[in-house]
Amino acid sequence: MTREGILPRIIESWWAPGRVVNTLRGLPDRALIAILMTAMLVFWIAQAPQHARDAQLDPSVPLQARMGGALLAVMFMLPLLAYALAALVQGLSRLTPWGLDGQQSRLALFWALLAVSPAMLLSGLVAGLIGPGTALMLTRVLAGLGFLVIWGAGISALTRTR
Repeated sequence: MTREGILPRIIESWWAPGRVVNTLRGLPDRALIAILMTAMLVFWIAQAPQHARDAQLDPSVPLQARMGGALLAVMFMLPLLAYALAALVQGLSRLTPWGLDGQQSRLALFWALLAVSPAMLLSGLVAGLIGPGTALMLTRVLAGLGFLVIWGAGISALTRTR
């Protein structure tokens, strides 16, 4: 059973991503942009502990400069890359019998980015509090695999029920 609201859907995306993406089908582009920018904001916040740790260990680059650079990368460059990747996936899907339209491709990608944001927050905390090591590697692998699974399930759900 799908719940209303963003947070319950994010949590549900970790065990039933296709079902969640199907409930989001037909969202207007302005809502997709809001989903993408919310994910990017969470990704930027997730980097703060690591940047604080790095600024403490190497004070030659202050925390504000590190966070400013991360803001430029995450809030301005990554959305452009996300749109390019969604367009590439849409184009490649035309080579298959299950073609995606542009809106479906963006929905699957942007929702996967937002759904994986709790894992990114965990990874950022581990990076800032524990630092490099096995725990950080495991949290990053969890976030990466979670993203790929949620994105793939979203694409599959959107192409299956055309």
